[in-house]
Amino acid sequence: MAAVLDSVRAFFAPSVFTIDAENPSDVVARENLLDRAMGPDRRKKSSEKIRRGRIPAEGLALVARDRDGHVIGTVRLWNIEAGINTDGTPINALLLGPLAVDPTFEGKGVGSALMRAAVLEAKNRGHGAIVLVGDAAYYERFGFFAEKACHLVMPGPFERSRFLALELTEGWLDGAAGMIVPSGRMLTSAPVRKAA
Repeated sequence: MAAVLDSVRAFFAPSVFTIDAENPSDVVARENLLDRAMGPDRRKKSSEKIRRGRIPAEGLALVARDRDGHVIGTVRLWNIEAGINTDGTPINALLLGPLAVDPTFEGKGVGSALMRAAVLEAKNRGHGAIVLVGDAAYYERFGFFAEKACHLVMPGPFERSRFLALELTEGWLDGAAGMIVPSGRMLTSAPVRKAA
């Protein structure tokens, strides 16, 4: 009941944030927000192993900004292969995460707005499915369920009940089985110059 009331309050509350594409000047604020919201062990998670050294999927790194333009929320999606289908063909999909909201803005609909924007943008860009590791009670409202990910596995430890999927195209994950592996663009680093 409390979640319903929070949703109603957020719906009728004056907008205190906007959703925007992440830009390079947001990196420090995003990382600080993730450290505060997710704690010091966030880089040890299985999802992080998939994201490490990669760039988010094109157009799918979003932030929420307060009225002053400060980053108060973040969500990013990453290109992956979600196992293979019954023909042995890799299934292209997205991995969502992390989703985080500044604790002072919790309960104001920021996380829900970021999720809806991310899912819509992924669909508009022609992606077929999104997987994530998260709280089923929260993500089911956006259409994420464990059934579609039941034959997929993450590298490293993960809680099966928290491994969820959403099909953006019906049947996209039918027969999907196997390991989630990264498939997105790699980060490139500037060449290191030797001192003269």
